[in-house]
Amino acid sequence: MSTDLIDALAGVVGADHALSGTAIGEDYTHDECLTVEWAVPDVVVRPASTDEVAAILRQCDERGVAVTARGAGTGLSGAATPSAGGVVVSFERMNAVLEIDSDNHAAVVQPGVTLQQLDAELAPRRLVYPVFPGEYSASLGGNVNTNAGGMRAVKYGVTRHHVLGLEAVLPCGEVIRTGGKIVKSSSGYDLTQLILGSEGTLALVTEATLKLHPRLEHAATILAPFATLDEVTRAVPRILDSGVAPMILEYIDIITMSAMTGAYDLELGIPGDIRESALAYLVVVLESTDADRLEADVESVGMHLAELGAVDAYVLPPQAATNIIEAREKAFWLAKANGAQDIVDVVVPRAAIPDFMKRVEELGAETASWIAGCGHAGDGNVHLGVFQPDPAKLETVMMGLFRAAQALGGAISGEHGLGTAKRKYYLELEDPAKVQLMRRIKAAFDPNGILNPGAMI
Repeated sequence: MSTDLIDALAGVVGADHALSGTAIGEDYTHDECLTVEWAVPDVVVRPASTDEVAAILRQCDERGVAVTARGAGTGLSGAATPSAGGVVVSFERMNAVLEIDSDNHAAVVQPGVTLQQLDAELAPRRLVYPVFPGEYSASLGGNVNTNAGGMRAVKYGVTRHHVLGLEAVLPCGEVIRTGGKIVKSSSGYDLTQLILGSEGTLALVTEATLKLHPRLEHAATILAPFATLDEVTRAVPRILDSGVAPMILEYIDIITMSAMTGAYDLELGIPGDIRESALAYLVVVLESTDADRLEADVESVGMHLAELGAVDAYVLPPQAATNIIEAREKAFWLAKANGAQDIVDVVVPRAAIPDFMKRVEELGAETASWIAGCGHAGDGNVHLGVFQPDPAKLETVMMGLFRAAQALGGAISGEHGLGTAKRKYYLELEDPAKVQLMRRIKAAFDPNGILNPGAMI
């Protein structure tokens, strides 16, 4: 990179916020993806305003220099791993909650705001932004760019359902605003939804308007052991049929549950004989504005679970309930600590989970791989850790899992995104006509191809 560009960028953000050489910390070279090689950018810039972001992009676009946006770096697909020799735009200084509008149930935030930070400001107002993808240190900008989901998606949906509008900067430096504090519009192309989930390949998001919900004060967590994973996954549609709207509906296989209880010292109060007979668990979290209504819903779900073959059903005490949800949110870190070679976040129609899990078992046997995990059973999002040290066999397993998901009407990624880690699988399995259309959209937004080159397509 030319020194004149480095000097120009330093002139935009200030010398202290244009890092190069040994001043670039290791965190800027990667996200949490297990398979993408780390790379060192030539410069990390930390803008403080939309105007600074626009000036940065104009400088880079004129010179054809690659730009990678970075939030908290908690992504799992390599989308925040920079291009060697490029520029990282880190949004850590753009971290203000600009507005909380209680009347319109909306919040306006900068991209560096974390989920934990936003929740702390909303709690006293008895409001909630309900999308929690499992890492509270994640930034809202990263969530918007990957269309993050999480355990609450069965009730509330994913990020896409809660972004009302955006401010974004195009590579040429133009600033656009899309949407706003409105819940519907039939006025032209929906640019909000087009940019959302684009992994920083179309524009850099500098502000997001988010939809909020009332914070329900009463919640209960039910843990139901089952004799088989198949019984768990087949029970899920029937629970949803009952008319009760769970906030969380998760399955956990026996391997993952054993690892969780060991690593996090979980005390769930389940008798030893039932633990020994259970091969899978269903976690159901209910919430309500009224304690009596919640109690009635818990009783109803418990009866349904018994009819659906659960060995038993336990309403967990508050601390145990918090502990199991937190442990489930850390499942990726547990897989990583235990040496998983890759992770999967495929999504299939929820009624197809039993068929998909059958294929998972077959692929494990065919390739001598260990595949274990858990998932958002209520919305069909299956999370698996794949343990297979042989690179050729690992690729066979991953391709097999993705083919199986698509054959069942699903998709390669339910919430982590494609990044550079899953790109090759996507390009091989997706309809070429759709890929070419995406390329044309990319060219319209980013004709010089500077934004996150190599991600997605």
